This record gives sequence, structure tokens and C-alpha cells, in this order.
Amino acid sequence: MDLSDLRASWLERIGGASDEATLEEVRVAALGKKGEVSLKMRELGKMTPEERQTAGPALNALKDELNAALGARKASLADAALEERLKSEWLDMSLSPRPVRAGTIHPISQVTEEVTAIFADMGFAVAEGPQIETDWYNFDALNIPGHHPARAEMDTFYMSRKEGDNRPPHVLRTHTSPVQIRSLEASGAPTRIICPGRVYRADYDQTHTPMFHQIEGLAIDSDISMANLKWVLEEFFTAYFGTKVNTRFRASHFPFTEPSAEVDIQCSWVDGQVRVGEGDGWLEVLGSGMVHPNVLRAAGVDPDEWQGFAFGMGIDRIAMLKYGIPDLRAFFDSDLRWLRNYGFASLDMPTVHGGMSGAA
Repeated sequence: MDLSDLRASWLERIGGASDEATLEEVRVAALGKKGEVSLKMRELGKMTPEERQTAGPALNALKDELNAALGARKASLADAALEERLKSEWLDMSLSPRPVRAGTIHPISQVTEEVTAIFADMGFAVAEGPQIETDWYNFDALNIPGHHPARAEMDTFYMSRKEGDNRPPHVLRTHTSPVQIRSLEASGAPTRIICPGRVYRADYDQTHTPMFHQIEGLAIDSDISMANLKWVLEEFFTAYFGTKVNTRFRASHFPFTEPSAEVDIQCSWVDGQVRVGEGDGWLEVLGSGMVHPNVLRAAGVDPDEWQGFAFGMGIDRIAMLKYGIPDLRAFFDSDLRWLRNYGFASLDMPTVHGGMSGAA
């Protein structure tokens, strides 16, 4: 069976197809159910076995060659169509079709910078430490006894351990107080530091999340008293809120301070909003006290020679107070609309003398 003329004819028609619609017509005419090549395939049944041995492979080879030619031509037509489209549809990437929205600084980052700037002006350095701590640094060194509720698994995230592991238990730190111990071990007294960072507790509601942010302060010297603590906190609140803020100290108990006090700030409630620095109301914002002698001993500091105060507050909470953010959980939702509303300009850095930054 001589298929050379048939082959040349169909290859010419395939190569001459000017678009995909025409190419499809050529395919159907050649290889469709009633196509010329398909009809010749049907004739194999009428041939003798000897004739089929020659004609069968020849027709299959022709069919394969035409399919390959059809595929190549289709790809070529698609490339040509894309080339034409690219010539007519182009975009200058140096131009913006709409105003570019600048990114904003998260309120947690901004408030951390504000607090750091205020305490730096009062001579406090910034100290940092690991977020995964041994229970010794997180509890024992801070005079927290083994039966204390904070050490229960319902309140603290303990790291899993393999059976037979005799190493000390590790936890996700529940406060940044371990940083104070590590700093005293490394540098000793006197010292004046703040310790901002992430902390973790098993709690979740409108005002609590499993991960949140704290900042704690520590000042150790030979003659520090509660009066110094009161002055530092009132100076901080006045600078942070931008208005004179009175404080009220209430006796309390914390294992790591003695005496201990919870601190309230003066405020009023107007239309459901808290206004700091005015009115007859009070709002608790932090815990504080004089560092317990056992804590100083655990850090290698002689309590007969040195004494000092410590305090701790939630960064998220004071951000909510200052900027009117109603729900703590929104801080961690990564909602761009929320970030654009409560975010801060990236170059608007807070300083004590230049003023704390405003929202973007």
C-alpha cells in the first residue's frame, strides 16, 4: 500500500491551517470516525493476512505522524496567538493602577517601642531571654512553691518529655520574670532593666489569649524603696497616656515580692469607653512590689546588701486602654482591615521628647 501521496497531502493541509478551528476541521477529515485515514484502517479487515502485515503498520505509522503534526501545529498556533495578545495587552509595572497602601506597624510592636522609649529615658535597659524555660527559672527561682496553682498543667504549657527523661521540666514561660533572674546571674547588682516579650498561659476569652505580651521591670540598688517604685510608675503612666495619671496601691500577695501591691490608675467610663487620668474610678493595670530576698538569693545577689522593686504589666492590655481596642483576640487574627485601622505609620517612631506616635 503506497501512502506517500496521502501522507504528503494531509501534512500540507495541517501545515497550512491558519487557526485552531481550521486545524480541527483537518483533524476530523483525516482521523475522525469518517476521516480518510480512518476509512483506510477499516479496509484492513478485507485484506489477506499477508497484506495486513504490510498495510497495518504503515497506516498506524501514518496515523501517529499526523497526530504528532497536529499537536505541533496546535502548539505553534497557540504561541502565535499569545504573541499577538502580548503585543496588544501590556502593563507598565512602574505605574500603579490604584494608590499603593503603605504597610502599618502592629499595635503590639508600636506600644512595645513606646514603653521602651519611656523607660529608657528613666535609665532602664532592655533585657531578653528564651521563651522556653526550665521550671527552675520560671517558678523555683521566683519563690513560687511546688503546690502553687500556677504550676498546674491547666494553667501552664509544659513541654512533652520522653519516658525516662530525667532532665528538668521545660515550660513555655508564663511571665518574663525569668529574664530578671538570668540578667542578675549575668550582671549582678546594681541593675535597672525592663523585660518585654511573649508569654504563654492556658486561657482564652475577650481579655485573655494563650499567647500574649508582657513587660516587666526590675531595679536593684542599695537604697531603693516603694517610694521609688511609685514615682517610676506614675512617671511612666503620665508619659504613656499623655496626661497626669494618679495611681493607687493596694496590698496584695505575689510569691516573688514582699511587700506586694496591685496598682490601679485613675479613670472614668464615658459611653462605654475608659478615659485615663480623670474621674473618680480606678482600674487595675499591674502588679508590683519589693523583690523577695529568696529571689535575690536564687539569682546570686546578697539580700543583706541589695534590695529593689519589680513590676509587670500586659503590653496588650495597655494598648487596648490607650487606643480603644475592645477585644484582645483581634490582636492575633491577622485581619488587614483591623491592622489598617489600628496600625501605625512605619516611620513615626515614639520618643519621650518628640511625643508618642499616633495611629497611621
